[in-house]
Amino acid sequence: MNVGVPKERRPFEYRVGLPPAGAAMFARHGHRVYVESGAGEGAGFVDDDYTRAGATIVYSPEEVFGRADLVLKFARPLAEELTLLRDGVAVAGFLHLAAARQDKIDVLLAKGVTALAYEQIEEPDGTHPVLAPLSQIGGRMVVQTAAQLLQNNLGGRGILLGGVAGVPPAEVVILGAGVVGSTAAAGFTAAGAHVTVLDVNLAKLQMLQGRMAAPVVMLLSTPHNLARATAYADIVVGAVLIPGERAPILLTRQMVRGMRPRSLIIDMSIDQGGCVETSRPTNHSSPTYVEEGVIHYCVPNMSGVLGRTATHALYAGAYFYLEAIARQGLEAALASSPALERGLNTYQGRIRRLHRLGPPGAEAA
Repeated sequence: MNVGVPKERRPFEYRVGLPPAGAAMFARHGHRVYVESGAGEGAGFVDDDYTRAGATIVYSPEEVFGRADLVLKFARPLAEELTLLRDGVAVAGFLHLAAARQDKIDVLLAKGVTALAYEQIEEPDGTHPVLAPLSQIGGRMVVQTAAQLLQNNLGGRGILLGGVAGVPPAEVVILGAGVVGSTAAAGFTAAGAHVTVLDVNLAKLQMLQGRMAAPVVMLLSTPHNLARATAYADIVVGAVLIPGERAPILLTRQMVRGMRPRSLIIDMSIDQGGCVETSRPTNHSSPTYVEEGVIHYCVPNMSGVLGRTATHALYAGAYFYLEAIARQGLEAALASSPALERGLNTYQGRIRRLHRLGPPGAEAA
């Protein structure tokens, strides 16, 4: 099998789909690995690192896509990359196709592509081992991002997360008690903020409450509670995920209108379309905008600027699945691993697990 590792071309994308250790693993199993020159630079890997691992360096995207039977990416392919895919090729990465434009889905189907979405690989216990470490990174990044965006010089309300003696801390409301939400809750409470978490799953809230080192308010996610909690929030973090589906809209425009002026929304669900009605994708060069008097931060590839940490986290989460593919081949690995098979969005040009819901305006590039 020929494995292709292209350079990521999205703006502010420093991650890479396979580190040198992964190239060495595929090479040990007798596969050829073609890495586009410079693909690993953002993560701190030079071409020689891949060469020593047994990979072959190629010097154009046409060559890496043209040779590959399996393309290992980090982010969803851009339109120009889709045109380079060979018919019948397999592509793996954080694809988030539920929020992709329909014309991209059409290309994948027309070319008979097998699309394996890392974010949908799911073990029988409901965990998502490849997504989880990236979600932890996102949950930690949201704390440092929020702390900066609350500053006056960046348009915020001029609030310190933890407050000081005689001054109350920031009010943080987190929508979703999954990995992103629980990691963010731990970070915000450690910084001294007052945190409220909402989720539709009461058992999740109870479990999270038992793990928290500091008191956190836990509320069932209902329209009434959402409106009430966000009205007094300095920060709202959207951390809602339904794997393979567009994120549901929880925070309506009317609720956003009811928030404090210059308060902050960080929509971590934006790579799945966003869970706030007023959200739209931004990027690291222009990460925020103001809608209804509220600052919105909606960067889909938030961890793209932590190239090395994010790449190592991806490989750690995906190792056992990639090793199974290297050892058995893709078809046999899919047949032997229900968790891996659940990650299939398309298989040889046929839709497997992909639910496209929500307004077209929420779709990402």
